[in-house]
Amino acid sequence: MRKINKLLVANRGEISLRIMRTAKEMGIKTVAVYSEADRNAPHVKFADEAVCLGPPPSNQSYLLADKIIDACKSLNVDAVHPGYGFLSENATFAKKVTDAGIIFVGPSPESIEVMGSKLAAKNAVAKYGIPMVPGTEEAITDIQAAKLKAEEIGYPILIKASAGGGGKGMRIVKYEAEFEEQMQRAISEALSAFGDGAVFIEKYITSPRHIEIQVLGDVHGNIVYLFERECSVQRRHQKVIEEAPSAVVSPEMRKAMGEAAVQVARACNYYGAGTVEFIVDENLNFYFLEMNTRLQVEHPVTEMITGKDLVKEQILIAEGRPLSFKQGDLIINGHALEIRVYAEDPKNNFLPDIGNLMTYIRPQGPGIRVDDGFEQGMDIPIFYDPMIAKLITHDETREKSIQRMIRAIDDYQITGIETTLGFCRFVLEHEAFTSGNFDTKFVEKYFSPEKLEVQWDEEELALMASLAVDIFEKEKTNLKRVTGQNRNGMPRTNWKNRLI
Repeated sequence: MRKINKLLVANRGEISLRIMRTAKEMGIKTVAVYSEADRNAPHVKFADEAVCLGPPPSNQSYLLADKIIDACKSLNVDAVHPGYGFLSENATFAKKVTDAGIIFVGPSPESIEVMGSKLAAKNAVAKYGIPMVPGTEEAITDIQAAKLKAEEIGYPILIKASAGGGGKGMRIVKYEAEFEEQMQRAISEALSAFGDGAVFIEKYITSPRHIEIQVLGDVHGNIVYLFERECSVQRRHQKVIEEAPSAVVSPEMRKAMGEAAVQVARACNYYGAGTVEFIVDENLNFYFLEMNTRLQVEHPVTEMITGKDLVKEQILIAEGRPLSFKQGDLIINGHALEIRVYAEDPKNNFLPDIGNLMTYIRPQGPGIRVDDGFEQGMDIPIFYDPMIAKLITHDETREKSIQRMIRAIDDYQITGIETTLGFCRFVLEHEAFTSGNFDTKFVEKYFSPEKLEVQWDEEELALMASLAVDIFEKEKTNLKRVTGQNRNGMPRTNWKNRLI
């Protein structure tokens, strides 16, 4: 065992704050890293010490592994927590950290490398009899050979980048005639995003749900699963709303998925916190998708229903301690929801809407948690993911948690930019979501920009028109009757512009 006395968080924003708060509760000193764009960010102010890594672009700051390790050495740091994104699933970085004699709060470099490739991961777990979607067992770059394999599997099929994630290098092919074009696009996008054009093919599940299992393992071989999270509401193959537990998973299915997830972790000698992702079809058959070898963005919903601080468990595991609880000690308490509050415009295809947080007031009350890294008056940097915050609610039942979330959304005050708050409210009130009868195509099936337009009835329109006339007349009478000027000496047309 090695006690961690000082922890550097190799990340930014809300996840850095979230990790450092737990570290401080454990009596551990914290070190923040930041780019010049984040100089005044809350995570920098909160830390005991902070180090500037460089200019705003991440490849000149947050991705500089050697500079981070140099900072660790100069400040006598015991351990590095990578958060998620950036270097969190970089096996080379994990190895550099451990080779420098510093604890990496995460799995071994070998586990990261195996699970970092979707094909390598599938091959590693194959001997455990875990259900997998029919598809290729190795990377394919020859288009004609791939086309023959696609015919064998049967359309529709999915082309996926072996080294990727987040929907990059992914193409759905419904018909043979479009295969070659989509294959070329997938390879090109994979090369651009990951520097690796390797792709593979698998059967496309037509009504998929995205359900994942949280696992924890220690260095002594103990592994448990902390139940499931439903992550099916997505845009551009990226999650927007998550919940725990899922509305459709029975106790028997939960046990089967959980035990399968534990086997996946064993397949790569896993320790630390990790997430095993499954795709579930319309008949509730589940298939192994991939393993994320890090803390997930949506980890708070698991914390809310289990009462376990996953960051604390990560740190204890990294110190070499055995898990303090067993599978039988874990129970599900209530229901939790998380929405990701992005600086995006849902009415404009969810494009980022970077700007200033002119108003920023968080919701409060029982069962409400906000994980964020911004304050009122701050700018949303254009260099990073546009997520502002994660809003989490917890209550006794799914229905109550949904109602609490709707109230929290209404209380969340953000001006200066467009956000996904209105979209999330739309989802939470939609019959498909409240019934639990939805899949990853929710946005495609049910959402359109006009759904967020305010609908006024005739009586409301008449009242607003009347109020506008009253204001118009009042403004006119308050102006001096001086040709060309109003009472403030401004051009007389100014009051009209102000009303408009």
